[in-house]
Amino acid sequence: MLKKVYICSPLGGNISVNLEKAKLYAKYALKCGTAPVVPHFYALCLNDDDPRERELGVAAGLSLLWFCDELWVFGDEITRGMQSEIRFCENLKIPIKYIKENKIFNKLGDVNDEK
Repeated sequence: MLKKVYICSPLGGNISVNLEKAKLYAKYALKCGTAPVVPHFYALCLNDDDPRERELGVAAGLSLLWFCDELWVFGDEITRGMQSEIRFCENLKIPIKYIKENKIFNKLGDVNDEK
């Protein structure tokens, strides 16, 4: 069975760009031989600008963290939402791994070549 890793990266702000990055991070995790859990995809069916819908997505994502083996943190910025996911994992003693951008490109090559 594959290790389940929770993808932790920014979502708010420029949601379309951040969803594209989440897809890249999921691909990286798959290529590393894991099963990525990507709560960002809730933004495809929920309105992140609506506080009630955002809270629903956050709660659903945190419930998935219970089943994950690790939290993988991507990106140069740690948002408030990411901080709560990191604290949640620290409290549950779920291992946290920080992934630098250059590791992604080393694993996947130049992602612009795929477009």
